[in-house]
Amino acid sequence: MPRGRRRIYLTFDDGPHPEITPKVLSMLEKFNAKATFFCVGQNVDRFPETYQMILDAGHKTGNHSFNHLKGWNETARSYVDNVMKAQLLIQSEFFRPPYGRITSSQIRRLKPKFRIIMWSVLSYDFDKNTSPEQCLSNVTDHVKDGDIVVFHDSEKAAKNMLSTLPKVLEDLTTKGFAFPTLNG
Repeated sequence: MPRGRRRIYLTFDDGPHPEITPKVLSMLEKFNAKATFFCVGQNVDRFPETYQMILDAGHKTGNHSFNHLKGWNETARSYVDNVMKAQLLIQSEFFRPPYGRITSSQIRRLKPKFRIIMWSVLSYDFDKNTSPEQCLSNVTDHVKDGDIVVFHDSEKAAKNMLSTLPKVLEDLTTKGFAFPTLNG
């Protein structure tokens, strides 16, 4: 993303989750921060009220496939079909491949339909071997103006993310950063 504007782009993958996503939304609101949530289609289907909460709070959403597929394990056709199934529920211009795994053939098929969004800073909040302190360090020690940061609003990441996110928001707000949505 563009540099020189004192902006950090927070993103959340794998939700929505009916217990965790509302906590994230509350934390973001306290810091007047916006984010982009890359949602898994089956979670949107299971938790439509939580998905709507994201939109109602002024955040953006992106497509993260219907079943959180690892692109390298799928044919281009099955992968694109899965993404398009999610698109029926999510209706976003953004797509992020789960695990960051996508083949060149899948990219060629998806690029006319989506802006494919990766990241520049990964919190590793999902890694059971990463402590909340290390998760915080993974973000605050590496983030710079214009970076896209990945957290996860999922059960697997909840312990690290819920501990880390408010500290990241406080630290970066104190340093004068704003948190818009992608294209915000």
